[in-house]
Amino acid sequence: MKNTRTRLMATSMITGAALLTTWGTVAHAATATATATAADQAAAVQEVVITGSRIPTPNLTSVAPVRVINNQEIKLQGTTQVEDLLNNLPQVAASYGGNIANGSTGTSTVNLRNLGPTRTLVLIDGRRMGAGDPTELAADLNFIPAPLIDRVEIDTAAASSIYGSDAVAGVVNFIMKKNFVGAEADVNYGFYNHSQQNSAIRGDIAAHGFQEPASDVTDGFTTTLTGIVGVNSPDDRGNATAYISYRHVDPVTQATRDFSGCALGEAGNHFTCAGSATSPTGTFFLLPFGAAGAPSTTLVDTLTGTGSSTSFRAFNPATDEYNYGPLNYFQVADETYTGGVFAHYEVNKHFDVYSQVMFMDDQTFAQIAPSGVFGQTFNLNCNDPLLTASEASTICGAAAGTTAVAPIAIARRNVEGGPRTDDRRHTDYRLVLGTRGDITDNWHYDIYGLYDASVFSDVYENDVSLAKAQLALNDCVGAPTTGLDSGCVPWNIFQGGGVTPAATNYITTPGFQTALVAETVVEGSVNGDLGAYGVKSPWAQDGVGLAVGADYRREALTYRTDEEFLSGDLAGQGGPRRGTNGAYEVGEAYFEVRAPLIEDAPFFKSLVLHGSYRYSNYSISGSTNTYEVGPTWRIDDDVMLRGGYNRAVRAPNLDELFNPQVVALDFNVDPCAGSTGLPSLAQCEATGVTAAQYGHIASNPASQYNGLLGGNPDLKPELADTWSGGIVLTPHFVPGLAATVDYYNIDVQNAINGIGAQTIINQCVATQNPTYCSLIHRAPGTGSLWLGTNGFVTDTSQNVADYRTSGFDVTGAYRLSFEDMNWGNYGSLNFDFEGTYTINYDVTTAAGLGTFNCVGLYGDVCQGTGTPMTAPSPKWRHTFRITWTPPWYGLGFSAQWRYLGSLTSDACTGNPLLSPAKNCFAADSHLPAVNYFDLEASWRIKTGYTARVGVNNVLDQDPPVIGSKNLPAVVGSGNTFAQFYDVLGRYVFFNVTADF
Repeated sequence: MKNTRTRLMATSMITGAALLTTWGTVAHAATATATATAADQAAAVQEVVITGSRIPTPNLTSVAPVRVINNQEIKLQGTTQVEDLLNNLPQVAASYGGNIANGSTGTSTVNLRNLGPTRTLVLIDGRRMGAGDPTELAADLNFIPAPLIDRVEIDTAAASSIYGSDAVAGVVNFIMKKNFVGAEADVNYGFYNHSQQNSAIRGDIAAHGFQEPASDVTDGFTTTLTGIVGVNSPDDRGNATAYISYRHVDPVTQATRDFSGCALGEAGNHFTCAGSATSPTGTFFLLPFGAAGAPSTTLVDTLTGTGSSTSFRAFNPATDEYNYGPLNYFQVADETYTGGVFAHYEVNKHFDVYSQVMFMDDQTFAQIAPSGVFGQTFNLNCNDPLLTASEASTICGAAAGTTAVAPIAIARRNVEGGPRTDDRRHTDYRLVLGTRGDITDNWHYDIYGLYDASVFSDVYENDVSLAKAQLALNDCVGAPTTGLDSGCVPWNIFQGGGVTPAATNYITTPGFQTALVAETVVEGSVNGDLGAYGVKSPWAQDGVGLAVGADYRREALTYRTDEEFLSGDLAGQGGPRRGTNGAYEVGEAYFEVRAPLIEDAPFFKSLVLHGSYRYSNYSISGSTNTYEVGPTWRIDDDVMLRGGYNRAVRAPNLDELFNPQVVALDFNVDPCAGSTGLPSLAQCEATGVTAAQYGHIASNPASQYNGLLGGNPDLKPELADTWSGGIVLTPHFVPGLAATVDYYNIDVQNAINGIGAQTIINQCVATQNPTYCSLIHRAPGTGSLWLGTNGFVTDTSQNVADYRTSGFDVTGAYRLSFEDMNWGNYGSLNFDFEGTYTINYDVTTAAGLGTFNCVGLYGDVCQGTGTPMTAPSPKWRHTFRITWTPPWYGLGFSAQWRYLGSLTSDACTGNPLLSPAKNCFAADSHLPAVNYFDLEASWRIKTGYTARVGVNNVLDQDPPVIGSKNLPAVVGSGNTFAQFYDVLGRYVFFNVTADF
């Protein structure tokens, strides 16, 4: 072929002409590029396609910072779950993954700049990846087997004008192994080992009579098997590469770690085992009622049944709260099968047919504490034979024994039914068929069609039917005698030992839901060099590069729930789950220009202007325009400057548009609940509290309150402005050194989100503004925002928020050869550093509400439903790796230091926008910085065989601990941020790769 094109999608920003990788350059990889000159690179690579651009270029220069993780870094970390690899990057915030069971989607997602997984676009070989789950419409990284990754390229500037919607925070592009010849088998085996270190919590666990975890545990075993086979066609014009992979992950419960052995509450400057008022003996909340002949009763102190006692007594949190934590999974069970084929055949230089077929079947199994009834209101007959005379008198007063009906809120744990389990299965398919080639020597085309589908099914077991519980609590009076709901058995929770296995079987009810998430893309593009037609600057040798294209995309969602989910009958779901059905289409046209302005002049080795534009027309949310412009200025071989401006968009997804509105668990703190430390009466009255209720509203010991959540078909696309600028240094006087410093500033406007229920109620208390106070709906009589579903805070999706974040990314790579330095034949050292300093993460949840900065903060506001943050953003994070490759016996050694900066509770800032002052506790007001150290060794046994052993978190560092009042309900788990920190201890892994 006259114009050979080597496509290296997304190589380096470290050097416009020197380095392929900045972070993840290791001794196992070829490192000659670290010292190559621009001329060397031009000779080796005639045309390069960089992630964030569609124009092949004659060097490795790009206007946007691009980070590269190569396959060797994946090996060094013993990665079997891709999210673990990405979460170590300073630019990535931990999101959904295998360490979260309560609320788990069964998927793993990536979140650049902590702006939310839906604002990070994920690609496979430069083409969009569809959503993996109907409730979290973001790409599922489980679909991508780690051993099949050739490299991961991350564009940390917005790229909507290049790739379309969702690339607000940037792009993650997985480049898969293709054109493989031969066979490769990869076996990875790993497990966690942990020694308990928190004696204070262990002592509290023992004092409460809970099961203490073993002093040392080894668990969480993971096995991954992968096979790759590739062959060329007899004429060497084509290749087919096939793979198959299997992964098995054992579950780990929170009971196995001392810091999660009980649900923690804050007690001033220390923690104490706490839990939920939904206890095995039951907690009963008396409600006002006015049945004929019955007295009117106001809310009194909570009461609890006691063993075989036939009466009630006052609720004692120290002894009556239920420890729900130990049964929750800290690592969900997972079994994944993947397989696929990448193939192409070049008929001639004009016609290179290619295809991709990828498949995944992923089954996760999550477990949390037993279900029950969680403060829902039941109407009890005052002559219910299950009630003793004393109990009937307490509940019904003078109406005891009559036909009157009394409402009562009951919180009773169904421990007899066992833990709730969630069996989620995702079966995904990805089909790509296309052709590419040369139109002429200067023009090239690429046309393809793509279909990406995720088939989802979920069986949720051991939940409790509220309808059946109502009948069973009333001794089955009025229960049907025929049909599916027949066979009622009285549920006698009013006397110790009164619950029979038959009653448990009757009220225990499963839920089932299915979904199909599908994406269809048809795209065609051409690119060429206008220099052949004389279109070039008079001060440059290279001509203007141009890429033009158009695409059509359809996103569709069909989500069905059974009657149990749909009606909200399942008590442990926090509200109903209703199906979502919808679709939208978008047609787009785009172009990109790369214009060299000056080349090979004094102080202007090259000055190139980059620009792009995309027009998108959405069938539901209207049209958008996105564009990008920026220069790269290589002063000489040592210094390059770059910068740019991007206008990016994110169209509302199908959940945000069509998800039905429901009342569900949403936030952590009602400032006006409880009896002490309350705001003033006037402040609480603004939230709907009456004078009679003030000081008598029951607080939720589990810190779970209701919000009205759901979609909005009138949503418009989000807009984002991104500014970036940086310097690339490759000094010739320090051979092997490359470094970058890049500034970023992202402003997301008209962001789609709820205001945040916690923010709404905090604002109402602080300002009594009717705009926010009107969104608070307290349950009649009780004033509660959690007993039943009549009390809630309205927090549906709107185009109301603004998120602004800025900071600096710093990278450095240095290769030191002992022999080149005349220090002897000891091989070489590689040093790789990457850090991010976050200046600000400003959140404006609604216009005029005020702005708060969440950098260095954690809590129920900063990581609550009013922000997209799925983890904290420390001011500083970094990774630093040193790799030594001696010249002996095929050995290699590597050590890595991971640093996560300290955090402060947002409740302790004194800022009324963040949290009420009463939630600031010394116990978790400040979380210390955390240092993790990893070690790895490899041995090239003989040609074709490599063995590796490694330990991540060598020192078995415990994660910082957070109590239930300040642990965000949405992303917290096990008294900490489970995906953000290494929660299970040191991870030991063994890997063997055989090439044939």
